Amino acid sequence: MARDLDSFVIQPGQPAQPAVLIDDTTLRDGEQTAGVVFSNHEKIRIAKLLDEVGVHQIEVGIPAMGGDEKATIKQIVGLGLSSSILAWNRAVKSDIQHSLDCEVNAVAISMSASDIHIEHKLQKSRQWVLDQISSCVELAKSHGLYVSVNAEDASRADLEFLLRFAQAAKQAGADRLRFCDTLGILDPFDTFNVISFLIKQVGIAIEMHTHDDFGMATANALAGVKAGATYVNTTVNGLGERAGNAALEEVVMALKHIGKVDLGMHTERFRELSEYVASASARTIPAWKSIVGTNVFAHESGIHADGVIKNPLNYEAFSPEDVGLERQIVVGKHSGSRTIYRKFQEFGIELSQVDAEAILALVRGTAVELKRALFDKELMYIYRDYLAHQSAQAGDESVAAS
Repeated sequence: MARDLDSFVIQPGQPAQPAVLIDDTTLRDGEQTAGVVFSNHEKIRIAKLLDEVGVHQIEVGIPAMGGDEKATIKQIVGLGLSSSILAWNRAVKSDIQHSLDCEVNAVAISMSASDIHIEHKLQKSRQWVLDQISSCVELAKSHGLYVSVNAEDASRADLEFLLRFAQAAKQAGADRLRFCDTLGILDPFDTFNVISFLIKQVGIAIEMHTHDDFGMATANALAGVKAGATYVNTTVNGLGERAGNAALEEVVMALKHIGKVDLGMHTERFRELSEYVASASARTIPAWKSIVGTNVFAHESGIHADGVIKNPLNYEAFSPEDVGLERQIVVGKHSGSRTIYRKFQEFGIELSQVDAEAILALVRGTAVELKRALFDKELMYIYRDYLAHQSAQAGDESVAAS
């Protein structure tokens, strides 16, 4: 049976409990990335991986879609995962009935909070919005479900109405309010201010749902946590509508190493998880991707490589093993003689300082010509050519001397 989210709630005198809970929406908002479709078996596998990594809640999809979507959600519920299983719904009673059919233990009930959405998308009134929230939350709670009310486009909502929205959700029995920066238009300072205000005025648990249109999804999620939010909605690799959502791996590792909040997740499996989701979504993981990109632990610059060789903490915020990666010392245009010396030690070859500097010059020239770093086999070719040249030069000098 899926774990009840109430079991994650922080209790006095229990410091081991996580201060922040992750609700991952890779299977819902992640799949809403333009052009992305997960097969049924991929959705099940992703759910298992998220559970094994230690995600507290998995947003598995939209039961009201019916067909394969509903059937797959039922299968995931039947897996008996430790994570709480949440289904996404519009603020429509028939949607909630579909979620009940799937036997999930939590629902997200989504409703627009901004006037531009209310007037131009819903074409309804503010009061209609509040009434729908109340009736749908009451229905869900009457069936014992954990309820998150999603304030869509909250970052563009009138603040006074957003308060009424949150209060209506709380009074109807909602367990938390999901604050959605739907267009990713906030910065961390504004995020901190509005989340602090909502918590103070309403006293409801807040979940951050942030988008990356201006490259601040993770920063805004963390700002919300600093203001008192206790839930973060994430996706693996930052998948999601348009520019995507706050990335699971970024949020968890930033909380751990910058915020000093360890969620106790199996982060050493992040690269494995990222690779699977990338494959399932027909997307590649850029080498420079934060946390799980291969370049995070690749060092070429002579100063950096030398520093890492002496002590990895000089240029690494955490160990590559923490996220399932390996350190790489790359040999190329920006390498230094110490890198060359250490690289050839790996080959069982001890170079003199003179030899290391001479080979470095050849390495840099070759790297510029090829416009890339060099492979080990190419380094050995350069070394053999260098030895042959040295031998020939020594022979010429011997002949000249005689």
